[in-house]
Amino acid sequence: MGTENPSAPSRAQSRVRGEIRAAGEPFAGVVHDHARHTENFTVIGNELAQHRDLSLLAIGLACYIQSVRPGTAVDIKTLTARFPEGSTRIAAALRELETHGYLRRTRERTATGRVVTRTVSCNRPGHRAAREAATRRPARRAAPDEPSPRRRLPAVPQPALPAPALLRAAVDILSGLRRHDPRLLLSATDAEHLAPGVVAWLERDVSPSAVRHALTENLPHEPLIRPAALLAHRLTAQLPPVPPIRPPAAPAPEPRHPLQSCDHCDRAFRAPSPGLCRDCRVEHGEAAA
Repeated sequence: MGTENPSAPSRAQSRVRGEIRAAGEPFAGVVHDHARHTENFTVIGNELAQHRDLSLLAIGLACYIQSVRPGTAVDIKTLTARFPEGSTRIAAALRELETHGYLRRTRERTATGRVVTRTVSCNRPGHRAAREAATRRPARRAAPDEPSPRRRLPAVPQPALPAPALLRAAVDILSGLRRHDPRLLLSATDAEHLAPGVVAWLERDVSPSAVRHALTENLPHEPLIRPAALLAHRLTAQLPPVPPIRPPAAPAPEPRHPLQSCDHCDRAFRAPSPGLCRDCRVEHGEAAA
């Protein structure tokens, strides 16, 4: 009769995707071996760690920037010295984070006249605008027959500093787009989502007419299914760079008047028109008194 083969497995092991081991672990894919952190750790949201539009370098750079202490230098030169990637790739990753609202960079002049770059790291882009919007309007309960929520709009650039006046101007720009194309009729919710992106353009010395032109030119001829998503993409993809800081204009020099001869003592003095020199004006003024 046949002999038993000791090298053969006792039974075939299944490799079907999704099958779970007896201990509750999957056969394939990642298995986490976690230890609870009690010190020296940073909380990173899954929205950043699993962002579908950011490169792996940008995600890693954002995690590093969020982990350092306030005041740590995160300019391109410092990051290039810290990491093996070159300055070109690091600069591109910083622009990605700025586009998606995880980083805000502005150039400011100190009291001594030195120009510095102020960097703000944001772990949840848009949270400030959402909080302000929530405080402005009461919560609304959905009706029983209301359709399910629609897809979220893409993220838009965020302003460097709070500016209520610019935010109102941004809403006016967005609400007026329908005059250029009726397909760009936006809801109040869409306008609130897009307004910070328009403010980011206005902060960069872009005029309202230029913003309006960038959002309305060369629109597709077919019907716009999600006009707000198209505008969010344009606000992000076409965001202009931060303008250079211009040095303050030098004060105009005081005018240098021509030489005149005093009508009383013939002394030369500078004045816009002939007359008496200062001493003679004093002397004649005292005599008149």
